[in-house]
Amino acid sequence: MSAVIAAMVTAVVGVLGTLFAPLLHQRLTARQRAEEARAGEERRRYEERRAAYTGMNRASRQFHTLLKDALHRIRDGVYTDEDRVRVEEVRRDYRDRYAEAQMIVPERVLAASRALNTVLAGVDATAKRIDRGLAREGETAATALLTLKDAEPRLAEMRRIMREDLGVAD
Repeated sequence: MSAVIAAMVTAVVGVLGTLFAPLLHQRLTARQRAEEARAGEERRRYEERRAAYTGMNRASRQFHTLLKDALHRIRDGVYTDEDRVRVEEVRRDYRDRYAEAQMIVPERVLAASRALNTVLAGVDATAKRIDRGLAREGETAATALLTLKDAEPRLAEMRRIMREDLGVAD
């Protein structure tokens, strides 16, 4: 009788295996697709952040460089309308990169960018006043260039935070 029971159990297990195999396969496939979708979404977010960081870093550095050049040209008396237009274009790009990044980058990156912006915006306003002949007491291109030096460690800190967030190790 035990051989008969063993045969019946084997038959039942075989039938159940045949019935449940497609369901098990479907569940495993659905789980695998969900994991792939999750990994794809993480990769998309990473690439989006990396692109935002690249744009913010480039625009910040370019704005810094053009402000420095503008102050040298103002100091030397050779600042032209073309220079003003170029600084304005870079300022707009800088502002646009920050606006694009606000919705996708962590707050600590935005905080570092704001710290940098405090210096850049202040020097930009000073340069405009000097250029228009409305400089405040003590405002000169030379003093503005010294103030602009405060942006350099802030640029480095912002870049460090961005790289850290992306998992780039030194």
